Amino acid sequence: MQRLWLIFAQTVTVALAILFVVTTLKPEWLPQRQAVVALQQAPVSDDDSAAPSGSYRDAARSALPAVVHIYTTQVVRQQRHPLFDDPIFRHFFGDRPEGQPRQNSGLGSGVIVSPNGYILTNYHVIESADDIQVSLNDSKTYKAKVIGSDPESDLAVLQIKADKLPAITFGQMESLRVGDVVLAIGNPFGVGQTVTMGIVSALGRSHLGINTFENFIQTDAAINPGNSGGALVDSQGNLVGINTAIYSRTGGSLGIGFAIPVSSARSIMEQIIRTGTVTRGWIGVEAQEITAELAESFGLPDTEGSLIAGVVRGSPADSAGVRPGDVLLSVNGKPVKDPQVMLDLIAALAPEERAAFRLRRDKTIVELQVRIGKRPAMRGERE
Repeated sequence: MQRLWLIFAQTVTVALAILFVVTTLKPEWLPQRQAVVALQQAPVSDDDSAAPSGSYRDAARSALPAVVHIYTTQVVRQQRHPLFDDPIFRHFFGDRPEGQPRQNSGLGSGVIVSPNGYILTNYHVIESADDIQVSLNDSKTYKAKVIGSDPESDLAVLQIKADKLPAITFGQMESLRVGDVVLAIGNPFGVGQTVTMGIVSALGRSHLGINTFENFIQTDAAINPGNSGGALVDSQGNLVGINTAIYSRTGGSLGIGFAIPVSSARSIMEQIIRTGTVTRGWIGVEAQEITAELAESFGLPDTEGSLIAGVVRGSPADSAGVRPGDVLLSVNGKPVKDPQVMLDLIAALAPEERAAFRLRRDKTIVELQVRIGKRPAMRGERE
């Protein structure tokens, strides 16, 4: 019995020694205990159309197919040095071949506005482009032609040879309010189609120096280079603006982006599709904002109105009797607060239309009838 106990004690001692060595030097040889963790798993929904609370997947799903990527190419030819045309130089060194053309590429976004291939985008996206390629949401690529453009509002209309395209639904600008949720859709930095969310930060932004005619929607939805020409949509996926510009010191989004309202974009787009250009009213004056200092020096009661700083000779304003130093107060009864409002009011008038102008001249009020002219095309406009 004592012998059996000794054998048992020795066996246990050896086993414990082996276990200690293995645990210290080779713990991976020992079987691992599996920890049991209780996790809660959300049920799988078979209904993909049922969006969770707070999701904007339906709006994105509705608008995404109508937003396209635009790739432009501009051929830049190297300038030939004048010495190559000098007979003496050519006598000693012979003829030199023409410089090979180089290509600059750009990218942006656009919005399909009709099933038969019309696309709305920014003018600066396709400006000076020699070749324009449009890539759809399904990766199909088409060559596009420019139907017309309007540099003063930074809009352009393209067309591709395709039909039954997924056109976007236009929203009601009148119902848009500050604080409404909006989604910006485009191709930022060329990474691919991207959706960002924000709210409408402000409406009617102007005096930014971006375009001649400004009435921007301001949003904090992230807009970056490559988003230009893309869609700003509401929470139902309806188009409310065309993403155009950002305020940035670094080149990236700082939470201040600007979009052209759909009401303005649609009006300009329809004119371009119908006639190839945009017609605006013009009277031929140079206007200046009335500051407090100017009001005091001119003896004006307030800073309301637009100071006429110059009149083009032979222009509609000149023919009607408008003089430098006059202050334009209203056009057809609509008050003129500053030069930007004056520009917008006159541009909205049709050429050959007669408009009632109310002006302050010295200390008297003058009423004039002005026959509106056609605003000259801006350099670079495609007609």
